[in-house]
Amino acid sequence: MLRVVILLLLSVEIIECWSQADFGAQIQQDYRAAIEYTDVDIKIDGILDDAHWQSAQKMSDFWMSFPVDDRRVDKDYDTEVMLAYDDKNIYVAAICHGKGPYLTPTLKRDADEWWAGDLFTIVLDPLNEKSNAALFGLNTAGVQMDVLLLGGTYVRSNEGGAKFSPAWDQTWYGETQVYEDKWTLEMAIPLKSLRYAEKEVWGINFSRNVSKFNHWHSWTPIPIQFMVCDLGHTAALEWDKKPKKTKSNIAAIPYVLTSSTKDFQSGDPSDQNIRMGGDAKVAITSSLNLDLTINPDFSQVDVDEQVTNLSTVNIRFPERRLFFLENSDIFSDFGIPPMRPFFSRRIGLDDEGNTIPIAYGARLSGYANKYLRIGAMNLQTRQNEEFAAQNYTSLSAHQQVFGRSLLKGYFHNRSATSDGSSPSGEYNRIGGAEFLYLSQDSKWRVFSGYGLSWTEGLSGDNYFYNAAVGYDATNIGFYTNISGVGNNYRSDVGFIPRFDHYDAVNDVVNKVGYHHGFTRFTYRFYPEDNTKVNLHELLFFNILDYTKDGFDLIQNTTRAGYAINFTNTSSARVLFTHEEQGLLYPFAFTTENPLPTGAYKFNYIEARYNSDIRRDIGFNLGYRVGQFYNGDRSEYSLNLRYRKQPWGNFSMNFVYNTIDFPDEYGSIELFLISPKIELNFTRNLFWTTFLQYNTQAENFNINSRLQWRFNPLSDLFLVYSDNYATDIWGPKNRGIVLKMNYWLNL
Repeated sequence: MLRVVILLLLSVEIIECWSQADFGAQIQQDYRAAIEYTDVDIKIDGILDDAHWQSAQKMSDFWMSFPVDDRRVDKDYDTEVMLAYDDKNIYVAAICHGKGPYLTPTLKRDADEWWAGDLFTIVLDPLNEKSNAALFGLNTAGVQMDVLLLGGTYVRSNEGGAKFSPAWDQTWYGETQVYEDKWTLEMAIPLKSLRYAEKEVWGINFSRNVSKFNHWHSWTPIPIQFMVCDLGHTAALEWDKKPKKTKSNIAAIPYVLTSSTKDFQSGDPSDQNIRMGGDAKVAITSSLNLDLTINPDFSQVDVDEQVTNLSTVNIRFPERRLFFLENSDIFSDFGIPPMRPFFSRRIGLDDEGNTIPIAYGARLSGYANKYLRIGAMNLQTRQNEEFAAQNYTSLSAHQQVFGRSLLKGYFHNRSATSDGSSPSGEYNRIGGAEFLYLSQDSKWRVFSGYGLSWTEGLSGDNYFYNAAVGYDATNIGFYTNISGVGNNYRSDVGFIPRFDHYDAVNDVVNKVGYHHGFTRFTYRFYPEDNTKVNLHELLFFNILDYTKDGFDLIQNTTRAGYAINFTNTSSARVLFTHEEQGLLYPFAFTTENPLPTGAYKFNYIEARYNSDIRRDIGFNLGYRVGQFYNGDRSEYSLNLRYRKQPWGNFSMNFVYNTIDFPDEYGSIELFLISPKIELNFTRNLFWTTFLQYNTQAENFNINSRLQWRFNPLSDLFLVYSDNYATDIWGPKNRGIVLKMNYWLNL
């Protein structure tokens, strides 16, 4: 029956596809930005006194996108944008009208806090295919943001849709000037930083956040349910002549570091180390890039933010390593959010997040032609005391069809190598294909896929499948997916939760094939009088997992609730949850006896309030109370933050859980306390210190990082890390690293 429903929905989508064929073309017919060549020198200082700006065409009359989408921006807060280019750069100038005060929450490039302030962004889609683009932005202090927009639809409530890649960094230039009734900006974006073909029309859009009113503006009209960077609503950028391909685009990023580390648990003496390595970026064409790395080091990467995990599955921490992030969607955008056949953190990191040394890596990614994106990657890890050397090979392709839709395929191979080069015979391989349909107006998305794995010693029952349908209109949002794996499916480079089941009695992990389903339904309504409230939202979620053999319940979780977003950026949410959890094997949440196998039904209520993010002092409050398996659980969470604009951000996160089971299964109290200090001395000098005390992991850790950006994308890092075992309050490991990398354009 479920398959019939999916086929019917797919048929509806095909009809919708044809009916929406002219949607994007109409927007680009109505909104056209002209860019002209200039031989006049443009000084990037934020002062718009250069000769070219005096006669350049201005794009203005912006639309409101949030909290309403049915009117133009008030003239007092309109934005005027101008463009130009020469043989090296695209130039952008903008006048952002409107009196302050302006919010500048950070001086740090690409920081999450950047989005809360007053800002301006430009989206460039060089191939005008509405599937991938680059975003460049400045806030009022001239702090940069550049991210890759990796396909999909940018819906405010979005599962399995578009992704941001803020770790993508390019050398470009921007400055601002602040006046009493406006602020102005200039950007110079090198053509070398973009992947493009010789086309006369690109996709483009401009957006702005006015923090004083919590308003988002866009040059083209974008429906309220979408973010202002949605690629289905871009304008046309018309060149007076095709931009020429860049002749040479090679960057070398060597590094050198010295470190001192001490493992107290092993009892070994301190290890003093000097290491060198580096990366290189080679533009094979203007739209296809080759990345190379030798002895890569990621010691400066942010540490994982720990969480209290009271589920029976592992937590998926995000990928933060730069080498894996640019064009990462080519490899990783398969499956559904909780079930991914490829997850790059499985390469070069163990299950605890500890480093497994990588000897070298190479990755080719980008557009092979107008409609085909490809990815090819090979990495070799070194042998250490716990892990054999491994070679990883990944191949992927995205072929654009039917407008914005994609036909995708992948193949990944992991092979153990006996001497670091020759295969030892132990391997795991996976392959599969997917079809993704996106409507031209971004409201509909449908995808389905099928894959297989091949592992030494296993045969049959080795499949992975997935299918999903999503629809998001102004008031109604709907998304549902199904997926599943066979008992013998293995992906050593993937992440499949609910597949591994820990047996606390026998201390073994059992792999069990299962079927998964997820459904989200939301109803949103926006008050006409939005002086206090921007949005009301009714929420419904369901997650259903059961075993492939025997159809034994793993979980059936249903949530219903209400959320409200206030005009001042604060928000509140209340949820009621009914859970049915099936323990296939005994599982322990305390140090006493594990809970026995069987089905557990329980209910609980959650409430959360987030305060105004624009204020210097803010907080988030959370509370949960109710049943938990055959016991009771309460959770209290508090996040306090203080901002000293724009140089300081200070926060304290506190989570406290109490669980009470019947006597034989025990009780437990769990604390997670994590203060964080961020000091931005200038736009190029930062100091971040992060402390985490987690009683569940019995660990206390310190990570302190000083970063000096002495040249564009060239940094000096001083990183100190320390870990303590809290059960004995003794040191586990400690290290200090001094690292310098330099970005050299050849």
